[in-house]
Amino acid sequence: MASVTYDHVTKKFGDVIAVNDFTLQIEDKEFMVFVGPSGCGKTTALRLLAGLEEPTSGNIYIGDRLVNDVPPKDRDIAMVFQSYALYPHMTVYENMAFGLKLRKTPKKEIDRRVREAARILGIENLLNRKPKQLSGGQRQRVAVGRAIVREPAVFLMDEPLSNLDAKLRVQARAELSKLHQRLGTTFIYVTHDQVEAMTMGTRIAVMNAGVLQQVDTPQNLYDYPANVFVAGFIGSPAMNFFNARLVELDGQVCIDTGDFMVVIPMERQDIYRPHLGKEIVFGIRPEDLHDPQFAPPGIHGAAVEARVAVTELMGNEVIVYLDTEHYEFLGRFDPRTRARVGQTIRAVFDMDRMHIFDRQTEMAIR
Repeated sequence: MASVTYDHVTKKFGDVIAVNDFTLQIEDKEFMVFVGPSGCGKTTALRLLAGLEEPTSGNIYIGDRLVNDVPPKDRDIAMVFQSYALYPHMTVYENMAFGLKLRKTPKKEIDRRVREAARILGIENLLNRKPKQLSGGQRQRVAVGRAIVREPAVFLMDEPLSNLDAKLRVQARAELSKLHQRLGTTFIYVTHDQVEAMTMGTRIAVMNAGVLQQVDTPQNLYDYPANVFVAGFIGSPAMNFFNARLVELDGQVCIDTGDFMVVIPMERQDIYRPHLGKEIVFGIRPEDLHDPQFAPPGIHGAAVEARVAVTELMGNEVIVYLDTEHYEFLGRFDPRTRARVGQTIRAVFDMDRMHIFDRQTEMAIR
């Protein structure tokens, strides 16, 4: 088993900086997820660790070993790609055994590893089939099995679930999380899907434009985003944002969006009082907007008048699209809501769950 260290790693492709001064310590046995939009540098960071790309500057360590100049085959890693890349003419057994044969692993050891991996993944009955006889989910398990038999120090996974349908992805997420617990190995997982990141990662590294934005546990990223980008990327539906200004009214610090004004809870007034007059971005998640009839007790609620533009009944909740003069925003309402399209309602904002960011730097003000 091994930790992984990126030490001020930069990767340039000509004039394009794909990864910029990337520094990250990944602990032994951790499930680290790299997440971000397409083109943010997450796959490049993974390929640098795998040895498929060379860093322009900086160092990469697996354990205490500097691996900048170590060939991929000698890095003690195994990689699962978005494309399963199974050999169509080989059986499942032969696909899983192929890499070990190239390393001249004894036949008895190959057989032990393949059958153990198949048992862990529940594909023992598929060992004699060819890839064309398998479903997408089964092929995905074979690709993971091919990595398991290597018994590597680090597993690298580049969007391995993106070819599966929605239901199968949910199942596969749980299987990979169980697999990580069972193997006790370091996993580094790349995805653009923040739901995958939130449900699977021990910690998440959020990237944008080649720059590491924030690294933390899923819950801390959700509760304490470092900047506007992280706040908008983590959470589904995305956080609502309003351009606003911090003002004082009757001795209280308030957020003035131009369309409405809300009061900051008393226990947080002193935090924001030094920033009076500052232009800010006010953020609040859809799940922290409530139908006034079903607002949770004990919250610091602020009523905001808005028109209902669209409602989407989801069964366990209703997604309500709301309009004011200059803003459109979402609420996740109790399914018993009577909000109807065209009505004007007073949506309740849970101000205990609000976020405030500096409009210039886009960094959180705490």
